[in-house]
Amino acid sequence: MRKNFRLVGMFVLALLLAVPMFGAVSLIPTAAYAVQNGVVIEGNQRVERATVLQYLQFGPNEAVTPEKVDASIKALFQTGLFADVKIDRRGSNIVIHVVENPMINKVNFEGNSEIDDTSLQKEVEVHQNMIFTKSRIQSDTRRVLALYQSKGFYNVRVDPKLIDLSDNRVNVAFEISENGKTQIDEIVFVGNKSLSADRLRGEMVTKQKAWWNPFGNNTTYDPDKLEYDKELVRRFYLKNGFADIQVLSAEAHQKPDGRGFLITITVEEGPRYDIKDVAVNVGTANLNGDELRKKVRTGVGDTYDASKVDKSVEALTLEASNQGFTFAKVDPKVDRNPDGRSVNITYNLTEGNRAYVERIDIVGNSRTRDYVIRRELQLYEGDAYNPTLIERARRRLTALNYFDKVDFQQQPGSSPDKVVLIVDVQEKSTGSLTFSVGYSSTETVVGSIEYAERNMFGMGIQQSVATSASFVKQSINYSITDPYFLGSNISAGLDIFANNTDNQVSSSYNSTQYGGALRTGFKLDEYQSMNFKYLLAYRSIYNVNTSIATPLAISEQGSTWKNAISVGYVYDAVDNPNLPTSGLRAMLTSELAGLGDAQYGKVEGKAWYFLPLFEDQVVVKFQGTAGHIQSLGNSVNLQDRFFKGGDSFRGFSPGGVGPQQIGNNGNWQAIGAQDYAIGTVEASFPLGLPQALGISGAIFTDFGTVFNGGDVVTNGCTFGGGTGCSQYDGADFRLSVGAGLVWSSPFGPLRLDWSYPLLKAEHDSVQYWRFSLGTRF
Repeated sequence: MRKNFRLVGMFVLALLLAVPMFGAVSLIPTAAYAVQNGVVIEGNQRVERATVLQYLQFGPNEAVTPEKVDASIKALFQTGLFADVKIDRRGSNIVIHVVENPMINKVNFEGNSEIDDTSLQKEVEVHQNMIFTKSRIQSDTRRVLALYQSKGFYNVRVDPKLIDLSDNRVNVAFEISENGKTQIDEIVFVGNKSLSADRLRGEMVTKQKAWWNPFGNNTTYDPDKLEYDKELVRRFYLKNGFADIQVLSAEAHQKPDGRGFLITITVEEGPRYDIKDVAVNVGTANLNGDELRKKVRTGVGDTYDASKVDKSVEALTLEASNQGFTFAKVDPKVDRNPDGRSVNITYNLTEGNRAYVERIDIVGNSRTRDYVIRRELQLYEGDAYNPTLIERARRRLTALNYFDKVDFQQQPGSSPDKVVLIVDVQEKSTGSLTFSVGYSSTETVVGSIEYAERNMFGMGIQQSVATSASFVKQSINYSITDPYFLGSNISAGLDIFANNTDNQVSSSYNSTQYGGALRTGFKLDEYQSMNFKYLLAYRSIYNVNTSIATPLAISEQGSTWKNAISVGYVYDAVDNPNLPTSGLRAMLTSELAGLGDAQYGKVEGKAWYFLPLFEDQVVVKFQGTAGHIQSLGNSVNLQDRFFKGGDSFRGFSPGGVGPQQIGNNGNWQAIGAQDYAIGTVEASFPLGLPQALGISGAIFTDFGTVFNGGDVVTNGCTFGGGTGCSQYDGADFRLSVGAGLVWSSPFGPLRLDWSYPLLKAEHDSVQYWRFSLGTRF
């Protein structure tokens, strides 16, 4: 009996303990009942009663079930307005007790130096006067971490802190410990037997840090870049004959100290193939096979190069299109013989499906206006889809230098014979404010400030303001150009300039020039254009040191006006207008000056031809320049003559090659020439150093002649040289050879040239070394 009482007592005690536990969650019984007197809401301060009622899953006089209570609690929590919600029954009323989330008074960032507050605020979702929720803060913490990691800060810590204020308000502070960038210590390759790791690393965008390049770019881990690097490595193998290459993996492992990454890239090379046979199969098409075969880049005996196969397909498609086979399709067939390590390549030309452009869509341009892109296409809705026109449009858009990427994509149109052409561009910055300082062996310290905008207002208008100063030259220039003036195919531009040059060292005088020019021009076709210019300038020669200067400089002391018109012709067919490696560029300019103090006619021609060799590793530049100026009245002014040397004729100092006259102190001084012809052959090449160094080499030779001082008769002596003559003007052939180093340094482009004149004329002034360095900051 006593045992039974003990069991009953334990049961009652357990029941008494259990009732509060259930009551803490809800007093709603398991059975349904009806709301009688109403709903009481407690704890709300900012949230209106009507807002709470809106999210309840039951109404007055409705049956209330545990399921409806649970659904109501979930709905109220999902609003983000409340930190806690309870629903109880009190007599005949339902009591909704809520704890409101606080209001955010201010959001701060502390400890950040690498990323500014504005950029961080754009990344997070929480802001002033927003309801605080833990989920938002956690999400924003992850966002800030991701932003830092994208910039190479993998050891960053982000701790959100809350500061309680009155009236249920809080300040949110993200405390950030950046801990420096996590750089890539080493990039290793596994499975590479034929190509060295250093050579492969040179092809990658991602670079490993090096002591000699503390300011190097791309030395932080970026998963997207590493994925792109896998493709670059694969392409490089394909370019070097490895048709079976597989890049199996690219993994990044953070070192135990958290300070650096080790990148491991695993490859399976396969054999290297040589080309055994190449054929072009035109089938039944009426095409000139000989002309097509000239376009093939892959030759018998060459190492297989997938990039040359792609270029051959492109060139054959364009050539077939030029021959009237507008819808040509080129299918390269590569037959491999792994045992013989050789391939046979057949380019099969067939007529593809006829297609017409139904619509042209421009995507990716947020700043550049559509019409600026469309006017470069020269392809319109309804035209036949022509690969030649597509390639020309790609070249024109690239030449604008507005975009990092220009892609043309085709999508099916509304019928089988129609395509939608999508022009996908990736814009880049077209404006710059540049501060530069540098050193030149001729001008010593040089400083400049330049503002330039190639795509003003997204309308394709080009504008620049530049000023520079050195111990020798000071100048300021303003230029604006609209390449499609008033929507026409005619360009229009304006130049305003002012400059001052100290010629005391070379010719014992100073010169100034102020003026402006109006320009216009138009394209003749894809590669040819014409331009016209009218120039008005006020010039002066002053500070002539009569005890040192030449008789010619003394006689020309004073001011002159120059009115001139010029006509120019340009042919430009280089592969890349901004950084050419192949193709021809040439220009011819004629100028006529009159209606002022300067009266002359002038013709100048310049041409450049670029030839890539050894798988584009070496680029040979052939350059030729020539000019003649003819007086139409008095002798040609000193400021209009040709002064060659320095950059224009290496091995000789600026103005140091050409006609000379003895000054009053007995020293020979440059007086400029009326004729010149100078040629250059230069080869630039890698030095076998890691590409990350950015150092390349160059060898060159400059050759030519600078002569004809005009009808200058002073001190009873005419030009032509000879004993006792105060002038020298021999048309001697000059020749110099040299070598240079070019470094794309973190401080700007640096070039060091050494040149030696093998052939020179009497009284020429030589210069063996030229050094230049510039930087932007």
